[in-house]
Amino acid sequence: MATTVLSGAMVLDPDTGSIDRADVLVRDGRIAAVGTDLECRDRVDCRGSLLIPGLIDCHAHVAAPGPAPLPRSARILEAVSTLRRLLARGVTTVRDAWGADAGFSHALREGWISGPDLLTSLRQLSPTGGLGDTWSPDAGCTDSLGDPALPDPVFDGPDAARAAVRRMVRAGADWIKLGASGSLHAVHAGRDVSPTEAELAAVVEEAGRCGRDVMAHAHTARSVADAANAGVRSIEHGVYLDEAAVAAMREQGCWYVPTLSPVSHLGGEEPAAAHRRSLALAVDAGIPVAAGSDLAHRPHVDLLTELRLLSEAGLGDVGAIRSATTEAARLLRLDHDRGRVEPGLRADLVLLEGPTPELANVDHRIRAVWQNGQRVEV
Repeated sequence: MATTVLSGAMVLDPDTGSIDRADVLVRDGRIAAVGTDLECRDRVDCRGSLLIPGLIDCHAHVAAPGPAPLPRSARILEAVSTLRRLLARGVTTVRDAWGADAGFSHALREGWISGPDLLTSLRQLSPTGGLGDTWSPDAGCTDSLGDPALPDPVFDGPDAARAAVRRMVRAGADWIKLGASGSLHAVHAGRDVSPTEAELAAVVEEAGRCGRDVMAHAHTARSVADAANAGVRSIEHGVYLDEAAVAAMREQGCWYVPTLSPVSHLGGEEPAAAHRRSLALAVDAGIPVAAGSDLAHRPHVDLLTELRLLSEAGLGDVGAIRSATTEAARLLRLDHDRGRVEPGLRADLVLLEGPTPELANVDHRIRAVWQNGQRVEV
């Protein structure tokens, strides 16, 4: 692989917010050195630009079904262009929150398609009638996805919950996705079906035995507290947090992945306002925040929009970038490998036009992207 110096950039440390001019030497896909006057024949002039770590989306759906009923292959083929577009927009790692099977990760590793590194969860586990149960009286079927690469996620009782975790692990899941509450619509309609405490404990324990962490979809304060106390690693969405829920998250060391984008765009004024209050409550309590776009609804709203919303909701520009770099890497247990511009880490990098971390027009500022040291066509 090529050796290159990215010269003269302003380099952001997301944890401290410091911005310093430096050269960055990239060799064999990794950052070999960060300093001044680094020598290399192959140079990229980065003067006047800001270099940040590659962005990490901790909650996306790169292969979610579309609103119209289509053959299964349409969902997969659409994902190819979605993944390519995300990488060109600086997203170098994604944790998929259901929809992508292990074949996507294989295709990316083999170079058959281009896109971010992908961590999969396959399906969202839940009891009958919960988030992962796709049966409806209109569809008249038990699994509308009907994809053998995405196993049945529905369970009832602790033993069945353990079996559901094992099905996901057998099919290649990197993470276990759990519906600790129903959808926002189900919550508002009074049809929220949630796991019991015993079922929650069984999912988390079995996931741990299998070497997996659990991400928990949870909208209500009670479901958040129950999931946190069961030992999940991250709470997804958390529209209606309260002090007790936040205290449970803090005590158990949970990350918060708020996914402001879908609620802000589609959830209505009241849920969006409640969501922003929940984020403020979590930030004030010192809960670590990791960024996730949700990337399911069409037209896709990706991580760059989420970062602007996080900044406006109180994290500020640097805090929002931190949530998609250093903090996201810690959540995913990848901070030994990526998330910072430091020697020894993977050369996942984004070069932004201009020297400041301002996010207002960040989608128009992307000058270059590198993934694993390779420059991406932007």
